[in-house]
Amino acid sequence: MTYEHLDTELVNALIGNGRASLRSLAEELDVSVTTVSNHLNDLEERGVINGYSPIVEYGELGYDVTAILRLKVEGSALPDLTERLQGHRQMVSVYEVTGEFDVIGIGKFEDTADMNATIKDLLADADINESSTAVVLNTPAENEQFEIEIE
Repeated sequence: MTYEHLDTELVNALIGNGRASLRSLAEELDVSVTTVSNHLNDLEERGVINGYSPIVEYGELGYDVTAILRLKVEGSALPDLTERLQGHRQMVSVYEVTGEFDVIGIGKFEDTADMNATIKDLLADADINESSTAVVLNTPAENEQFEIEIE
């Protein structure tokens, strides 16, 4: 294998198996373990790879409700609010967005009472002008990653 697309191949290999050893990655990519290690370190330093973590199936742990919270926020408070929202233990994603709402948060909750308590806590925040919540009924895909195309 040439090194021209090595970083992309390495990322794709890790998407397929995030627990792959340096040795198995080197064998798969037909390069040395040192080369894999150097490229992996570079990808981490550049922020392309931001850690290695399991994909948790929260439903299997009793978090049966997924909710999408859409929030309208007082303009200057947006950075502070998104930071506070990230601080909520059960918020798994927080996005600043365009459109009718300013922030979208996705949370995992044990039940609707748990979700309701979190929403009430959020709505007590003076920086939130309006909210809308959607409860997820079915999850055909979640936490999906895609392989990077090689030109």
